[in-house]
Amino acid sequence: MTTTTTTTTGVAEKEGGVTLEHLRKRMAEFAKERDWDQFHSPRNLLLALVGEVGELSEIFQWKGEVPRGLPDWKDEEKQHLGEELSDVLLYLVRLSDICGIDLGKAALHKLELNAIKYPIMLSKGSSKKYTQINAADNDKGSCGATGISNSDSSKSKSNSDGV
Repeated sequence: MTTTTTTTTGVAEKEGGVTLEHLRKRMAEFAKERDWDQFHSPRNLLLALVGEVGELSEIFQWKGEVPRGLPDWKDEEKQHLGEELSDVLLYLVRLSDICGIDLGKAALHKLELNAIKYPIMLSKGSSKKYTQINAADNDKGSCGATGISNSDSSKSKSNSDGV
C-alpha cells in the first residue's frame, strides 16, 4: 500500500519517491494556475533549461574533483545544489510534456540503446566512447557486439553519447 503525505509546500509525496508523472502533472497545474502556458513553448523551455544547467555548473566551478556524497560541503551548499538540480529536472519534465514525450519511457528506451552501444564485455571498467569500443572491435575483424558494422550503425544510431 502506498502512503501519501503532504509537505508544508503542499506538494504530495508518495512513500518510495515522487514519480515523473506526478511532477509532470504538478508542473502543468503550476503553469496553468499562473497562465504561463502561453510562454511555455519548446524553445523557451529549452533556453530556460540551459540557463538552469549553467547555474548548476556554477556550483561546481573551481571546486576541482568532488567526492561522492559531498562530505566536505556545508548544508547550505547542499541545499542550493538540490534547488538547482530541481530546477533542471522540472524544466526537463515540463519540456518533455510540452513536446509530447513520455520522459520515463524515453529514458528506459535510451538505456536499452546504451546497453547495445556499451556491451558489458567491451565496456566494463572503461570510459571509452562507444565509437572507440566498436572501432577497437572492428580492428579485430568482427562487426562488434551488435553484429552491425560501424559504418552501418552510424546511419541508424543517434550521435548522442551514453548516459
